[in-house]
Amino acid sequence: MPEEHLFVLMIRLGVVASLASILVRSGRFKRMLLREERTLNQRLLLALSLSTIFGAGVLIRVVQQYKAVDLGLEGSLVAGLLGGYVTGLVSGALIALPAVFHHEYLALPLLVGVGAMGGLLRDGAPDTEEIWRFSPVVDLSLYRVFSRRHDRYRAGFQLLFLLAILFAEFLRLGLSHVWRERLFSIYPSWTNPHPLYFVAVYATTVIAVMLPLKIWNNTRNETKIEEQSRLLLQARMDALSRQIHPHFLFNTLNTVSSLIRTDPQQARAVVYKLSNILRRLLRKQENFNPLAEELDFIDDYLSIEMIRFGDKLRFEKEVDPATLDRLVPSMLLQPLIENCVKHGLSSKVDGGVVRFRSSLRDGRLLLLVEDDGVGIPEVKLATLREQGIGVSNVDERLKVLFGADYRMRIDSQPGHGTRIEIEIPELQSSLAPAS
Repeated sequence: MPEEHLFVLMIRLGVVASLASILVRSGRFKRMLLREERTLNQRLLLALSLSTIFGAGVLIRVVQQYKAVDLGLEGSLVAGLLGGYVTGLVSGALIALPAVFHHEYLALPLLVGVGAMGGLLRDGAPDTEEIWRFSPVVDLSLYRVFSRRHDRYRAGFQLLFLLAILFAEFLRLGLSHVWRERLFSIYPSWTNPHPLYFVAVYATTVIAVMLPLKIWNNTRNETKIEEQSRLLLQARMDALSRQIHPHFLFNTLNTVSSLIRTDPQQARAVVYKLSNILRRLLRKQENFNPLAEELDFIDDYLSIEMIRFGDKLRFEKEVDPATLDRLVPSMLLQPLIENCVKHGLSSKVDGGVVRFRSSLRDGRLLLLVEDDGVGIPEVKLATLREQGIGVSNVDERLKVLFGADYRMRIDSQPGHGTRIEIEIPELQSSLAPAS
């Protein structure tokens, strides 16, 4: 009998860990865990989720007489801790229903009371995060605990938390000892049990309350880290995009300024085309666009530059039709082509050609931007990724979006031009026709 008793206690810990893991697989439950302030409907929904999973254990115990799966007391307390009085009371009542139908009438007031006690603990916590930090291990650094006011409150709450769990189990053991047919408990059923067996019962209850909190807190922390990473990524992308847009805008306005005095009609045409470009920039918020849209943007941009350069500037495209619906980072090509025009061709007397090519190879999208301009000196080429606004911006955005899964190669020879090759994963637009 003692060995069977200990085996049941061990199985209980495995069951509570499994139940907690099952619940946390639900996306809706994960979202509920992240909320500290909940509406009444959200509290009731949380109570329904917890009571369904823990009440099922009580039902299995009632039907199959398998003691290890009944975690009604622990589930009621956890419900109150997570959701407050309403969640604790409702969960306690629902979890107790299978036992009440089995004529264990004391289960209802006990579990409802334990759920309410969980709500009291939640209200008494110095910070709701202290509930998630619960540990039965007492802080042995007494000087630190009592020398700092905040630590005193935390240590006091953790001790109160532990005593509340022990009191709930003490109440269940005491009531079940007096009214065995009216309440279920893991009370040692043999004659004169050793006190250590009772210690094992109390320890199991404490751990059974702690385990769901630890499992769910790990999920909360992982979700928060993922959300923070997403927000950081978005913030970096927004900052980098804002770096490109003013750079392009100021250069274009300088072009307009120079044309106003020499050719007002052309200046008016540039302003019109610029307004189209800005309208597109303001409308687009995505990090990725189909290559076809990026090329439309480049056509508009170069039409502005060609007004200034005239026949001296030519643009040639060799685009594989299969690449047009592939996704590329938004504003990827414009800063590169702008560099070709501004630094490669603007100082060349007879102008030159900007070429663009795209192709697919082994699940990768290959992009090439090159010019036959003045080229980049070797000394400057070595630091281009760190100093050039357009190139460094593109390189940083590719790094943010793809990590190490991209390649950007820059080759240049003074007097012969510059060549930039980009290789990224092939990402197909959802609007593309299925092949």
